[in-house]
Amino acid sequence: MKRRVFLAASAATLVAPAVVSAQAAWPSRGPIKLVAQFPAGGLVDVVSRLLAPHLSSALGQSVVVENRPGAGGIIGTDFVAKQAPDGYTLLVSHAAVHVYAAATRRTLQFDPLNDFTHMGMLCEAPMILAVRAASPFQTLDQYVAAARKQPVRYGTSGIGSANHLFGELLKIEGKAPEHDHVPYQGSAPAMQDLLGGQIDGVFDPITTNVAALKAGSLRALAVSTPQRLSALPSIPTFAELGYPKLTGSQWLGLSAPKGLPAPITQRLSALIPELLTRPDVAVRLEELQTLPRKPTLMGDDFVQLVRSQIDTWRAVARTSNVEVIG
Repeated sequence: MKRRVFLAASAATLVAPAVVSAQAAWPSRGPIKLVAQFPAGGLVDVVSRLLAPHLSSALGQSVVVENRPGAGGIIGTDFVAKQAPDGYTLLVSHAAVHVYAAATRRTLQFDPLNDFTHMGMLCEAPMILAVRAASPFQTLDQYVAAARKQPVRYGTSGIGSANHLFGELLKIEGKAPEHDHVPYQGSAPAMQDLLGGQIDGVFDPITTNVAALKAGSLRALAVSTPQRLSALPSIPTFAELGYPKLTGSQWLGLSAPKGLPAPITQRLSALIPELLTRPDVAVRLEELQTLPRKPTLMGDDFVQLVRSQIDTWRAVARTSNVEVIG
C-alpha cells in the first residue's frame, strides 16, 4: 500500500511540470477559435472579426472566427461550454444568452456563470425605444400616456429577448397595461412593420439603427444609457425621463470554457483593455455606438454584474409571466 501511494505521488510529481510547461507555452499551435454564436453580419460577428487579427498578432498564432448561430445564440454558447479549457476555443459571450435567456428560459443546457471562465466585458450596446418619423408620439411621456388608455404595440426580436423584457419593464414602471408586445423573428422585420405603420414602437439595440436615426427615418424616444450619448445628444435617457430601472445594455464579453488555467486566463484578461484602445477598434465601436465600459469590467467584477443582471431580469420575467420553454 505504501509503495502504491509513493508511485502515485511520483506520477503526480512528473505530470505537474508537464502541465505547467504546456500552459506556459500557450499558444504553441493554431488556430485559436473565436466562436461567434450569431450569424455573419450581426454585432457579435462584427466585433469578433474586428478583434481577431489583433488577438492573433498579440498571441503569435492565428485566430479564426467561427460562426455557430442558432436558438438565439444558445447553440454556439453550448458548444463552447463543452470544449476543453485549453485556450484554443474562446467565446465572444453575449448578454442575450448569459443574462436574458438565463432569466426567461425554463431550462438551459449550461450554467451561464459556472460553466465558463468569464475574463471581461468588451463593449455594451444600449437599448432604444424607436418610433417612425411620422409617429404621433414625440416624447416618451406621450407614448406611455397612450399605453395607459389604448393599445400601443411594440415590436421586438422575439419572446424572452432583452428587447421584450425592456418593453415589459416599461409597462410595469409606466403603469401602462395596454403596452402590447408583438414578437418577430428578428429585429429587421419588426423595423419594417414599424416603418410601415403596423406597430407603434420597437425596442432594439442602437447599433443597427444609428444610420436611420441620423437620417431621420426613425426617432428614438429614449436610450438606456446612464448619460446621453455624445454622438446622439438629442436622445434623452430613460433615467432622466423618470425610468431609472430601464438603464442597461446588451454587453459582449470574452469568455472560455470552465477551468481555463490561470496563466492563460491572466494573459487573455490583460489583453482586453489594450485591444479596446487600438485605434481601428475604438473608431469602429464608436461608429456603432457600442462602447467599452470605463473602467473595463474584469474577472470577478464582470461575473458579479452578470449574476446581478440575471436576478434583475428574472424578476421582471416572473412579474410579466414571460417564460421560454425549451
